[in-house]
Amino acid sequence: MGDGRTSLSQPGRAPAGLQDHGRMLLATFYTALRSLKFYPVENEAAQQALDELHRVASAIVAGEGLIELRVVGDFFFLNETRLRLDLRNFSTFGSFAATLRSHGVGLLVVDRDVERAEWPPLLSLLLRSPPEEGDPYEDLVRRLEATPVRAIRVRPERESSRFDIESESMEGAKRTYVHSVRMAREVLSDVRIGRAVNVRKVKRAVQSIVDQVLADEPSILAMTTLREFDDYTFTHSVNVCIFAVIIGQRLGMDKHELYELGMGALFHDVGKMRVREEILNKAADLTDEEWSELREHPTEGLLALFQFHGFPDVPYRQMLMAYEHHMKIDLTGYPLNRRSRRPGLFSRIVAVADAFDAGSSVRSYQYKPWPPDEVLKEMRDREERGFDPLLVKSLMSATGVYPVGTVVILDTFELAVVTRANPDPNHLHQPEVRLLSDPMGTPLAEPTRVLLDEIDPDTKGPKRTIIKTADPSRYDIRVSDYVT
Repeated sequence: MGDGRTSLSQPGRAPAGLQDHGRMLLATFYTALRSLKFYPVENEAAQQALDELHRVASAIVAGEGLIELRVVGDFFFLNETRLRLDLRNFSTFGSFAATLRSHGVGLLVVDRDVERAEWPPLLSLLLRSPPEEGDPYEDLVRRLEATPVRAIRVRPERESSRFDIESESMEGAKRTYVHSVRMAREVLSDVRIGRAVNVRKVKRAVQSIVDQVLADEPSILAMTTLREFDDYTFTHSVNVCIFAVIIGQRLGMDKHELYELGMGALFHDVGKMRVREEILNKAADLTDEEWSELREHPTEGLLALFQFHGFPDVPYRQMLMAYEHHMKIDLTGYPLNRRSRRPGLFSRIVAVADAFDAGSSVRSYQYKPWPPDEVLKEMRDREERGFDPLLVKSLMSATGVYPVGTVVILDTFELAVVTRANPDPNHLHQPEVRLLSDPMGTPLAEPTRVLLDEIDPDTKGPKRTIIKTADPSRYDIRVSDYVT
């Protein structure tokens, strides 16, 4: 956890199926639209994009009988299966969703006899600007009827309303998260190359995270499972911000205090931007010299924040969080102290948030992350880890004994992934889960949501109980497919 080096394997991906085919269909739709936007239809790149779209769509139709691609907000359903979009493709597919919504389209239906020649006119019409007056959907339908398109049909956006998506709150949380990671990438990259940081942009992102935590904590908490190995530095900064604000909210901090805490949490590792990348990305054990350089990043973070422009006052709280988050409460961490001191409350919160996310993430030297519940137990039970036990318990009250994203095996021998903590503090060990397989181990076509505190009327006990956690890579599971 933290900066300790543990040899651990990258979690596997979800098995190929409707999810993967759906993501491929969206990708080829997006590529074909982009190609026709910038090139004439006769262009080779445009033709190749159209060929690939037709190939992918035809393959899905052959297996499914037809395609019903429904858009609700920024989310897509393929034949009533919600597609799980990850951090990398959310913005891309969101632009495709916006294109459909601009024409009032909520459903796209592709029949078995679709022909390759039908795609260019459809996509060309979607690329047209909607009329300034009148119904954009009616305009699209009227124009579509004048084309040779017969096996592709559209339906209006209002027909999508019957689909429940846990919906607008999860959509808002994902937008906040994607925007925050994008901002963190831009800001931390600016620090590395010595460019001035846009503090105003950071403030807006942190305010959005605080607002999201206060409005719908479970949805933004679920976003922290969208960890990407290649973007670890940036997703980690955002995740630590989310976890820290959640802990602060549990402690009763007001909105201004949560904002101050979130700013420091987002910048807690800014000093690493002054550490050589070959050290940060090194998979093998660090040498004594390299380890010594890495241990300087809290001091470098304090100095970097002192030099930032855009704060109304010197950001003392944020500087202390960057400087103190590896000290440990008994001061056996780093940087070393000549005088007795106690790390501040904000710094102790960031230390807990940092360790929890780091311990449960894939990193250059940690290929197999710890199960989230094991990370929490280690932090709670091992005093030498140096965390404030009250703050660890506060985090556990939000995540539950089994945090979101934990893969579990039930006493029914069903496989499941935790999707939400139980809000009842007396039932933290009984979270909400999605069942991924039946008792025989057969994957379910559509994961089923159940609450583990549900009582069996015959036995008067819980219908299902967690008996142990499991490694998602063993079952080739990408937990974010089922959580976000």
